[in-house]
Amino acid sequence: MKNYYLVDEKRKTPITTWQKILQALKRSIKLELFVGLWVVMREMLKRNNSATIKYPLEKLQLDNRYRAVHRLMRFIESENERCIGCGLCEKICISNCIRMETSLDKDGRKKVNNYSINLGRCIYCGFCAEVCPELAIVHGLEYENAAEQRSYFGYKEDFLTPIDKLKQQVEFEGAGSLRKDADLLVKKTPNYYDAMQNKALEDQDQSSQGEVK
Repeated sequence: MKNYYLVDEKRKTPITTWQKILQALKRSIKLELFVGLWVVMREMLKRNNSATIKYPLEKLQLDNRYRAVHRLMRFIESENERCIGCGLCEKICISNCIRMETSLDKDGRKKVNNYSINLGRCIYCGFCAEVCPELAIVHGLEYENAAEQRSYFGYKEDFLTPIDKLKQQVEFEGAGSLRKDADLLVKKTPNYYDAMQNKALEDQDQSSQGEVK
């Protein structure tokens, strides 16, 4: 048989009704309660202050880094699909909700026949967009994707930018897209430094010849 012992020996069990009321008040009323009430009252008394919106009549302005329903991008110049069918998004998906079917065309290049995402299973982690080497898949701002079924599939035709709306295609700054200062981060190739060195030598020779004359 186990030996039980008292954890709090100073604790007294209330016996009378008054003692029970005092214990309840002592446990329920804390200083933090009044601090919280003051914060609520302060926000309520502010003019034109609202913590809620009248959805769906009003919608929040989402940041570009918001991860909503996926989009497949096209090249604006050639109108071709950016996706090369490498399958990295399918392999890295931790929810196992991306499926890709590819085949080889007559030129031996891989072609994406079908691309589907189970939006009911997707957790919108953004790994698929981050791993894409061609920046073909990004997250858009469309978040209203409620469905009657748990499995809600979106297919390639749903995500791919239509050609007639290609001019409206926006490069998002969020996961899977280039930053605004991406050009500044690109390093020059070794040939660039060789060309600059040869140009400096030519300028030096021309200046030395000018001094001799």
